[in-house]
Amino acid sequence: MKTVFHLIAGDEDQQKTGLTIAENLSKDETVDMNDIAVVAQANGIEPLTKGGTHSDVVESLLDAGISFKACSNTLDLKDLEESDLVDGVETVSSGAAELTRLQDDGYAYVRP
Repeated sequence: MKTVFHLIAGDEDQQKTGLTIAENLSKDETVDMNDIAVVAQANGIEPLTKGGTHSDVVESLLDAGISFKACSNTLDLKDLEESDLVDGVETVSSGAAELTRLQDDGYAYVRP
């Protein structure tokens, strides 16, 4: 199974909830997970930035094998550079396109 989590809101509690659910899923031995990804765009990008709220959680989840993808359009809109992101975060052409690709590839979609 494969799951993609969508971080789009600026609410810190909602972001933390999404990251916690992704972490819990990665540790759940009752499901056979092949991949867990997190796509962040709009105001949901903040945890993926160096020094951002919950960036320490993002680093930990990257180390645990969860992939993180940042929307390039959001980076442009917020005047952020790839170097502003936590090491290991991938940039994608757009959050919407990446979500569409992943869902087409069989990923379940979760938006906390």
